[in-house]
Amino acid sequence: MDATFKPRDSRETCDVLRWAAAEEQPLEILGSGSKRALGRPVQTAHVLDLSELSSIVNYEPEELILTVQAGTPVADVEAIVSASGQELAFEPMDYGPLLGHKAGAGTIGGMLAANLSGPRRIKAGAARDQVLGLEAISGRGELFNSGGKVVKNVTGYDLPRALCGSWGTLSVATTVTLKVTPAAETSTSLVLSGLTEERAVEAMCLAMGSSAEVSGAAHLPRGFNGEGAETVLRLEGFQASVDYRFEALARLLKGFGGVHRLSPETSRHLWVSVRDCLPLADGAEPVWRISVAPASGAALLANLRHLFDLDAYLDWSGGLVWLKPLDGLPHDVEIRNAIADCGGGHATLVRADASTRAAVPVFQPQPDALAALARRLKAQFDPHGILNPGRMVPAV
Repeated sequence: MDATFKPRDSRETCDVLRWAAAEEQPLEILGSGSKRALGRPVQTAHVLDLSELSSIVNYEPEELILTVQAGTPVADVEAIVSASGQELAFEPMDYGPLLGHKAGAGTIGGMLAANLSGPRRIKAGAARDQVLGLEAISGRGELFNSGGKVVKNVTGYDLPRALCGSWGTLSVATTVTLKVTPAAETSTSLVLSGLTEERAVEAMCLAMGSSAEVSGAAHLPRGFNGEGAETVLRLEGFQASVDYRFEALARLLKGFGGVHRLSPETSRHLWVSVRDCLPLADGAEPVWRISVAPASGAALLANLRHLFDLDAYLDWSGGLVWLKPLDGLPHDVEIRNAIADCGGGHATLVRADASTRAAVPVFQPQPDALAALARRLKAQFDPHGILNPGRMVPAV
């Protein structure tokens, strides 16, 4: 009989996982379910729903430390730290609108499972770079702690880095301690109009190599409002510093044409759109998230446009390509071949129907040695294969 388990604390979560391990009953691990349609379809009879594990355990603004249960919505955490003039520096993406859910539904546990980040990753890293410690439960039903609650804690194995991005296939996180950072006093964006993708990547890479401390670099071929190509560079900090760096950056990029400046509010809305892939959210066509060297982003798109019609934009100074084939086909072979031809990288199919996700490798296929390491890690953490079986690769 199918069952949904909703534990209220770590002890009850352990009990569920021990039962599942003893009976070899696979579980689908959920928070809010906002990323349920990302990854290969999971075939399980039972669901472990962590939405009841939702509270702030401890928040010390003066120490820049936050401890929170895994089922807590990311939006709630962002609101709480924002009230103290702080933020999650890695700017976690909200997959909800892209996958047909309301914005703000994702949880802290899902954020770690997907190792989320946003445009500021080029400066602040991803979720795994901000985790100080966590409490989690293995597929054996064993509770363990890794890290601590101070920034300089370096004892033991750095398990959070291994568990972040494992999509709930290695353990179930119950409580997480994160670093938070002071939020910028203000922000703005410098916009260059009408550049080709190749020229845009040149401009973004030049800006990233300057002393302007750019915290976001994106190129939108259709622009923010659909009025033509825009290359956008974000500056954050104290007002006087932002003003000075804007003028310096404008002088540096004068060879790329005229610039204009966005207001803080317009800039904020634009970067939320870039972060959450809103330019490609409409429709039901497949959407790919592709990571390559920044200098290769424009060349990758040029090669793929010879093969099929697509809509796309660049983030991370050209290193992150969001791509939507307009004919509704996944084009996985063409995309991954083009990535190899451009020097390597990886591609994740973040939106597609269930039948496509069952037939196409959703995550980048691993080299044999790395795949063998992943299997050994899975065997150590989840020897009975009960945690999200097949979510990332078949039978694992």
